[in-house]
Amino acid sequence: MTASKLVDPDEFIRWYGEGKTYSWIMDEYRRKYGLQIGSGTISNWRHQLGIKKRAVRDSKLIPWAVRREHRANHILQMLRTEARHRAGEPVPPDRLKQLRGWLDNLAEQDAVAHYEPDTPQGWWLVPRRPGVDEDLIREPGLVTRSRGSRS
Repeated sequence: MTASKLVDPDEFIRWYGEGKTYSWIMDEYRRKYGLQIGSGTISNWRHQLGIKKRAVRDSKLIPWAVRREHRANHILQMLRTEARHRAGEPVPPDRLKQLRGWLDNLAEQDAVAHYEPDTPQGWWLVPRRPGVDEDLIREPGLVTRSRGSRS
């Protein structure tokens, strides 16, 4: 078994608590300590140090089983960020700024997020239906479609 590359546990705990992304931590370890680490290493450190997972599950914002090919989509990332924000979990300032811009765009377009797993794109912004679309998403089962339309 090799020695852990965890240089400063308190520093790692602070970064993780501040909401630093795995990518940021990997880059900082390479810059500061000259060490290459991967996301699996960070996950192991988190587990070893008894830190709870940051993933916030919000079935009201993301009620779908999202297909692997759609998981990197910007809309999904913004819904996950909003879920973290609503749960009172830390969100990095740059990500919060991105979220605010996305929410402003939704409001400006009077749109909601919609997911169709059986399409190549997967995610869509669709017009909000007054009295039906209450939050940021079009809930599954509330899709009314005429031929050729996406609303």
